[in-house]
Amino acid sequence: MPASASAVADPPPSAAVTDDPRQATRPQRQPRYHVVLWNDDDHTYQYVIAMLRQLFGHPRETGFTLAKRVDRDGRVVVLTTTKEHAELKRDQIHAFGADRLLARSKGSMSASIEAEPHGD
Repeated sequence: MPASASAVADPPPSAAVTDDPRQATRPQRQPRYHVVLWNDDDHTYQYVIAMLRQLFGHPRETGFTLAKRVDRDGRVVVLTTTKEHAELKRDQIHAFGADRLLARSKGSMSASIEAEPHGD
């Protein structure tokens, strides 16, 4: 059969299909959210360190550093993740309970989530 009568035509070079994963379309990354811990005078460093260790898996040293930052700055980002995971972690902070070392502590620390700023 002559080439011009072929049933399947070759695609033009610009439309060539590639198996190269570097050229494949990448899915868009989900927006990221910060989990923000807010300072108060009703929780000790020990409480903050223990909470961050239990809820986030932060080592004691990281917990201490974050406790110092929230005390100094009034707030600290403890995790950046997807919106659903950030909401879960915020809710876990709110449910962690009072600091048993301080009689005036009546409940958990405050936390919020905020969208990570875009780098554009």
